[in-house]
Amino acid sequence: MALRAELDAIDLKILRELQQDGRMTNVELAARVGISAPPCLRRVRKLEEAGVIKGYRAMLNASSLGYELVAFCMVGLKHQADGNLKAFSAMTVDWPLVRQAWMVSGETDFLLECVAENLAAFQDFVIEELIATDNVDAVRTMLTIRQIKNIGLVQV
Repeated sequence: MALRAELDAIDLKILRELQQDGRMTNVELAARVGISAPPCLRRVRKLEEAGVIKGYRAMLNASSLGYELVAFCMVGLKHQADGNLKAFSAMTVDWPLVRQAWMVSGETDFLLECVAENLAAFQDFVIEELIATDNVDAVRTMLTIRQIKNIGLVQV
C-alpha cells in the first residue's frame, strides 16, 4: 500500500485516462491530464517500471472470432498442499480455453474462466483435461447466458 501514497493526483489521472484509451499518444495524454509531454512520458515510464501499469492489449470480441461460449469452472483438488496447488496452477497455463485462472478460498480451490468455440469443445476440455487430471476431486461448471458488465478497470 506504500506505492499508493507515492502516486499523486497527476499519476492517478494518467492511470484513469490510459484505462479508458491505452492507444492515445503521449501528447494527447499530456493534454488530458494537464501537463506537458516530456514529464508525462517520464511519469508513464515510471508507472510501467514500478509495475503499476502491467501492459497494454486490445480487447477482442470473442464471438466475432468464433468463440461463442464463455463458462466458469470451479475446481476442487483432492489435496491442497503447496506443491499440489502450484502444479495445478502451472497446468492452467497450457490450457488455451482457460483465459483467466484464480486460486480462491471457500468450497473450491480454483475458479477458471473458459472461452470455447462451442459447447462440445468446452465439454471435451472438462472431460478430457480437467476431470482427467490426477489431483482434481470435483469440477462444477457454470455456462454464461449474457455478459452484463465488463469494464476491466481498477478504480483510481
